[in-house]
Amino acid sequence: MDPSDTLRNKCAACYRQFNRKEHLVEHMRTSYHSVHEPMCGYCGKRCRSFESLREHLIGPLPKAECERVFRDRGCDICLNIFSSRNAVRVHRDTCQLSYGNSGLLHRFASLGIQDDLRIDSGKTKAVALACKMVGGGSDGSLDLCAKVCIIDEYENILFRSYVKPHLPVTHYRYETTGIRPEYLRDAMPLRQVQRKIQDFLCNGEPIWKIRPRGGKARILVGHGLDHDLRCLELEYPAVKTRDTATYPPLMKTSKLSNSLKYLTRAYLGYDIQSGIQDPYEDCVATMRLYRRMRSQPHRNENYPLATDPQNKNNFASWRQSELERMSPDELFAISRSDFYCWCLDSKDYA
Repeated sequence: MDPSDTLRNKCAACYRQFNRKEHLVEHMRTSYHSVHEPMCGYCGKRCRSFESLREHLIGPLPKAECERVFRDRGCDICLNIFSSRNAVRVHRDTCQLSYGNSGLLHRFASLGIQDDLRIDSGKTKAVALACKMVGGGSDGSLDLCAKVCIIDEYENILFRSYVKPHLPVTHYRYETTGIRPEYLRDAMPLRQVQRKIQDFLCNGEPIWKIRPRGGKARILVGHGLDHDLRCLELEYPAVKTRDTATYPPLMKTSKLSNSLKYLTRAYLGYDIQSGIQDPYEDCVATMRLYRRMRSQPHRNENYPLATDPQNKNNFASWRQSELERMSPDELFAISRSDFYCWCLDSKDYA
């Protein structure tokens, strides 16, 4: 086959090359490439996750030219490439965050207990939630929520309380939680905490009426939210949750979850969860990750998700012969992502 024929069958997103056009079409059907995927700022290649992009730019087997440019003009936190070294230095000051950025007032505030949710007339559209667990059961391996924190987008504490589990605590895990038995003796019962949080998240909207976009219900941000909600015995629609543990661009190349500690170090530039841990610290990290992902400069689309029941993409409406006559760029233009990009939330903040 003529090399130029193979080049014409090169995927416009990930640059894989195929011997036959029908193979490229099948690849586009199943790859779910879209403008919402992380992209190399030098060659334009799109990657499934930021970890894949990091491997493309840094290693262990990086693209040589992209690696050279990135090491000269790239930010190893957001993985963007800039016009000059000086531009990188200026950018780095804002890209690398620290836990102390929340200010001395917030650090003092996090020492106290605020067990009454502050209602702010619906202005808070996204909140972050984190819990710390103690152990229950005969071997202390059963997770029981003993401390919960909720913050708004500006890292203000909206709710923070110890929680009294409905099962006996057999291991307080003091080395990481800092929780002692006397802290839970007069703590708020789990059922009361559950009702407060549920009412606050729904914000006056019946849970069965909550829609993916719009409405009064709040977006809930967290890491491992399924686990936290299960320990709180709380139900909340998945369409309103933003979980940094299961968001595809933040997952490993192997599609497994990264720890919050790793994500904070890699994408925010500071360390958390050393010694005794506080849920406020986790809330701040997840909210900052959410805001960083939400601010990605992607194109807004009227139909951003691949929803076709047969192949979960837009390709079902086209005949195979028509698809094979399309150029790689045209195939990419009709391709849709199989995950909801958080940048689309920015529409609600416009």
